[in-house]
Amino acid sequence: MKAAVVTLSDKGFRNEREDKSGELVQMMLKEAGYEVAEYRLLPDEQTQIETVLKELSDEKEMDLILTTGGTGFSQRDCTPEATMNVATRNAPGIAEAMRYASLAITPRAMLSRGVSVIRNQTLIINLPGSPKAVKENLEYILPTLSHGLEILKGVTGECGISLKET
Repeated sequence: MKAAVVTLSDKGFRNEREDKSGELVQMMLKEAGYEVAEYRLLPDEQTQIETVLKELSDEKEMDLILTTGGTGFSQRDCTPEATMNVATRNAPGIAEAMRYASLAITPRAMLSRGVSVIRNQTLIINLPGSPKAVKENLEYILPTLSHGLEILKGVTGECGISLKET
């Protein structure tokens, strides 16, 4: 499966902060067997985020796009809004599961506004911006994501039955 990682950070974009979260997402995806085909570092600009998500989904045909950053309460945080604007279908269970798992670690997890959606044949998931939260969230969802992506791509059915043979 082809994946893209998009970090949303004004400071990172201006080279005022190293993108440790984006690096961690890429490493964890590769360890899980994904091909990380694209990486982008963008400022918190909603129109630009929407444009890149559409490009990665529609033109680059990514199976999975993971964003990191821009999901908090700051006035500049607009990742969830940009993500929802490009969605063709909502997939709320993933974001709900990440918040649920994170709440067992910190009550601050309730402050995450991250969403998970589908754009045509691409799954897009917003991760928090901190490396610690990225690691905790990805460890929780990665084991299940491949099954969801196989269903989305028509490789397998809901019950795990291969659709290539039918």
